[in-house]
Amino acid sequence: MPRLCNTAFALLRQIEPIIVLEQLGSTLFDTALQVVVKDRCANATYPDLSREDSQQKAMTDFFMTYNLIISLVPIIPALILARLSDRGWRKAPIVLPLIGYLVSRALLLLVVSFRFPLEVMFGAAVLFGLSGGFCAYWPGVMTLASLGSTATDRSKVMMRVELLYGAAGVVGSLVSGHLFMLYTASVGNGIVLLFVSTLLHLLSLIFSVVLLQVKQVSDKEPKDTCHLLSHCSNDAQGAEGPAGINLVNVVLLFVAAVLYDFAVGGAIEILGAFVMKEPLSWNATQVGYGNAAGCMIFLTSFIGVIVFRRCASDVTLILIGMLSFASGIYFMSFVTKTYLFYLARALTLFGLIPMPTIRSLLSQQVPASSYGTILTSLQLALKFAGLAYIPAFTKIYQATLHWFPGFVFTLSSIFTVLGMIPISIVGCRSPRRRYMRIQGD
Repeated sequence: MPRLCNTAFALLRQIEPIIVLEQLGSTLFDTALQVVVKDRCANATYPDLSREDSQQKAMTDFFMTYNLIISLVPIIPALILARLSDRGWRKAPIVLPLIGYLVSRALLLLVVSFRFPLEVMFGAAVLFGLSGGFCAYWPGVMTLASLGSTATDRSKVMMRVELLYGAAGVVGSLVSGHLFMLYTASVGNGIVLLFVSTLLHLLSLIFSVVLLQVKQVSDKEPKDTCHLLSHCSNDAQGAEGPAGINLVNVVLLFVAAVLYDFAVGGAIEILGAFVMKEPLSWNATQVGYGNAAGCMIFLTSFIGVIVFRRCASDVTLILIGMLSFASGIYFMSFVTKTYLFYLARALTLFGLIPMPTIRSLLSQQVPASSYGTILTSLQLALKFAGLAYIPAFTKIYQATLHWFPGFVFTLSSIFTVLGMIPISIVGCRSPRRRYMRIQGD
């Protein structure tokens, strides 16, 4: 029993329980926000637009503003938290964003409970951004994962983090719609769901402050001199990165990540509104199931990494993931029934392989003391991409709503294909194995 207690306590001191609790709370919040926005926009009216088109425009305009705030505000706080992380304050990029998560979830609970205006959520987005938001939180998580792994196993470790994140998302999404529909005379729809979400974020914050243990890397430890995709021994590839930086590979990886994030983010930005319009017209329960289908991609992508990494390089893994997403999101352009939506989602089963693998490759290009900076810089680059794709995809969707609502998904597929080009160049620049000819007698 003492040994079992020690093992359980050791697990609670890792980053994984925090990831699970945070993602459970976030998936509940996402479903609640999506349905609350739909209900509040039901009576929106615009000249020359039908009632449903007016609702779609009001919803997409709200999410455009909300997501732009979330993308813009965290930039400076995330940079500050990254510097603190690289100077030894590894918990800072995790604890402070979790405070922002907790506050924003509590504010939506107040909006639903007391019928506050929906615009209050713009203030919640500002507070969430000032805490660093996801822009600081996720690089902080990946930094701890990088410090606790070797360069050889880093892709697998990061995908394991994504696996836990996705598994928690599936569970949270499946129950979110049912929790939202719970109703009594004293408790309206959504209040139970948001209370549970807020409680989960409070627990994750407590875990991060009280229990989370951080591995410290000494600056005196030897540096790794291996380069991208080179075949070094496991003993030479520890948690430390290379002594120098391969700038060309870093730039190419950044370009590929931005293009892919532009494609994925733009499509997901519209997908929430797309499934609520005719002919799909989803309710809260169906929204939860749809979000669960999206989170299942975390699981299938993890399985894909485990299977393909035995015979494929990291570059090939990224290309497989991009091709999977490009085909699935193109099929989404023509979805008119719910079962077709799930078929399209099934085609994107490896769509989450690229980003953690790109992060893994980036972490192998810099010293361990710069992990926080390089991963946060990537996250900031993705945020700047969001400042472009959020309004662009929103306005394109509104303009094509009458003749081809799925046009934005076709556009997303095109950008994914473009993102495969710099990754292919990285593959061409990678060193190949060389074999020595042995002469016989």
